[in-house]
Amino acid sequence: MSKTDIFERLRNGETVHPDDPQAYKMREASYETKKLLIQMNNSSDPNQIRELLSRITNSIIDKSVTVFTPLYINYGKHIKIGKNVFINFNCCILDLGGITIDDDVFIAPNVNLLSEGHPVSPKDRHSLKVGHIHLKKNAWIGAGAIILPGITIGENSVVAAGSVVSKDVPDNTIVGGIPAKIIKTI
Repeated sequence: MSKTDIFERLRNGETVHPDDPQAYKMREASYETKKLLIQMNNSSDPNQIRELLSRITNSIIDKSVTVFTPLYINYGKHIKIGKNVFINFNCCILDLGGITIDDDVFIAPNVNLLSEGHPVSPKDRHSLKVGHIHLKKNAWIGAGAIILPGITIGENSVVAAGSVVSKDVPDNTIVGGIPAKIIKTI
């Protein structure tokens, strides 16, 4: 078993098995994040929301970032948020696999960014499988969209409302559907 910290291994894309001796750390970290989320989700002060989100992500959240709470995050330390980002109500971010949100990204209500999942095989299903999500500059993620592990949404691209994105989206493209398919180039 690796002696490397479990969060570093996850950030590097390693699958974590349920018998991993450090697995308990994921749950402990989630509860610590939840304490800050309760404060953040009960605030209507944009400066306080950004300050708490900075603590959750362990990074500076620029004053140009707007977050309409509630926002749900299971860890936080693997999220990087650029400038002029807008995150609307009721988004869910599972970030153990890492999530990068570049400048000028719009995230509509009820979006799920899921950098974590489980293997399909029944015998391995309790393992945690991760994949980094990258929302490139000026992307727009429509209401209720789900972005699955390991996906990159290209620069200037649009994900239509209600879509499930299971493949990378090229730059300057609109995708939609379940699974999301290219609708047109912009």
